[in-house]
Parts: sequence; structure tokens; C-alpha cells
Amino acid sequence: MNAPAHPAETLRAALAGLLDGLPPRQASQAVERLIANYRGATPTDAPILRDRADVAAYAAYRMPATFEAVRSALAAFAAAVPGWVPGGHLDVGGGTGAAAWAVSATWEGERPVTVLDWAEPALALGREIAAAEPALRDVRWQRSRIGAALTLESTDLVTVSYVLNELTAPDRTALVDAAADAAQAVVIVEPGTPDGYARVIEARDRLISAGFHVAAPCPHSAACPIEHGTDWCHFSARVSRSSLHRQVKGGSLPYEDEKFSYVAATRLPVAPAPSRVVRRPQIRKGQVLLDLCETEPSLRRSTVTKRHGDLYKAARDADWGDAWPPAP
Repeated sequence: MNAPAHPAETLRAALAGLLDGLPPRQASQAVERLIANYRGATPTDAPILRDRADVAAYAAYRMPATFEAVRSALAAFAAAVPGWVPGGHLDVGGGTGAAAWAVSATWEGERPVTVLDWAEPALALGREIAAAEPALRDVRWQRSRIGAALTLESTDLVTVSYVLNELTAPDRTALVDAAADAAQAVVIVEPGTPDGYARVIEARDRLISAGFHVAAPCPHSAACPIEHGTDWCHFSARVSRSSLHRQVKGGSLPYEDEKFSYVAATRLPVAPAPSRVVRRPQIRKGQVLLDLCETEPSLRRSTVTKRHGDLYKAARDADWGDAWPPAP
């Protein structure tokens, strides 16, 4: 008997079939227009995903990257709360449900899941895609305006991915506060840009003020040691490129790297990483340079050499975003 496919493989297969019958040029034009809109100021009362063709093109283009970024953030969170499994999940502004797929890929089993979004075509397509994954067949897809008036049902886990950039400052504050009131754990993911990081830090501060502990990526719940305006904290997730990616962006590489910033916080007891690798490790002859965010809190460059034995081997295998040192 064949083992069931991993959610990542199932999602990839479901997305591959989305563009059947849609001319490649039309798909590319839809994606280019939607990207331009997303980079601008999007009012919360005007969904920019207008119809199924829009949503199909954008989901095929963006959903794999959102899935990988959220899955990476959830993996770091799960490592800091070992043994905990969310009994329920609420995805705010979830569109076609990438975060619901990421949760399913992180924790086995079924749970009540609700995806809230303002764009009805996105929800309809999300329901269609989710039919391919047994754990997601009973997801509730609910149309809701994401703004200051939003009220959230109590649940274990709330995810908010690539949403805060679409909201006004008051609506962002209201959403983070509503998530903190509703859930035991909140995971927020934004683009890995200076502005995305600033929104994540703003949300992080509000969650800590509400009594949450930071589980990841930070090894502490103190103030971020990065001096404002000098740098920003972000990470990278590798994404397989579809033919649509290559049409829109050009290039021949079979993958691209999705840059993202995130915070995962909870009211549960946490065991955060002792430190985290916050830049791509630099491998030199006989040594590895690791830029670490540490518990103190502080930022420090650590040099691991051959004389460190097994730790040197681990450093050569370490990746951007990993906990350090690795768990025994």
C-alpha cells in the first residue's frame, strides 16, 4: 500500500492543474498586474483578486512561496514548543489557504480550520484545491472583512501571513490584538523587507505586551538587538519554480528563494533556541562564520573551526534560520 503523499507534494500537484485552459500569456499578465497592485496601497474594502482566472494565476505563482515561508516559521515554532499540537487553527486573510496547508504539513492529524478572507474567489479556489488533501477537506472558508471590526473565535493557533502589509496602521493593531485575545499561539509572516520586518516588530511588541512569549525566531522576548534603521531580520525559504514563475520572472534556475520576516509567539511555556543563525553562513577554508542572535539579547559573529570537531561539521551543515547549536 502506497504511503499518502506529503501535503507539500499534494499542493504542488493541485496547483499544477490550476492553469489548464488558461493561455500562458493571460496568466502571466494577470500575475504581473496583481503583483503591481500588491506592491501598492491596497484598501481593505477592495479585493484585488476579482475572479477565478485572477486567483488561479496568482495562487499558482505565489501560493508555493507563501506555503514554504509559513512552513519554515511553523517548524521553528514547533521546535520551541515540543509535544504541543494545535487543536484548532484560524487563518486570517488566508486567501487560498497556503497557511492551512503549512499547518497540515507541520502537525499530523485533522483539526477544525477556518480561513477568513475578503475575496470570495480566493476562498472558492482554496476550497477547490483543499479537496486534494484529506486533512483539509472540512476547512471552513468564510468571507470576512479584515479590519478593525474583526472579531475572532477562540482557537489554539492563529496565523496571519502576508496580510499586515495590506492594512492601515489602526487595522494592523486591531488584528494583532484580536489574534492575541483569541489564541494560545500566534504566527505572523511578512515579506522579508525592511518594511515587513518593521510590521513584524510592531506585532511582536504588541504580543509581548499581551503576555505572550516569543518562541521563534528570537531566542528571547526582550527588545530586538538590531538598531532601528540599520538592518532588518529576515530569513529565506527555497521554493521550486513552476513554468509560470519562469514566464513571469525569466531565468532558468529550478528554484527561487522567498525572503520573509516572522514572529511566532505563544502563551504556552517555550524553550526557544539558545541562539539563531540570522544570516547565510559563510564557509571559508577550515572555518565557518555564523552570525547569531543570542539570548542576552545580542548579535554576535561566531567562528567555528576544525578544532571544534563535531561542532565544525554541524556548522558546515547549518543554514540561515537554524537554531544554534543544533540539538543533540
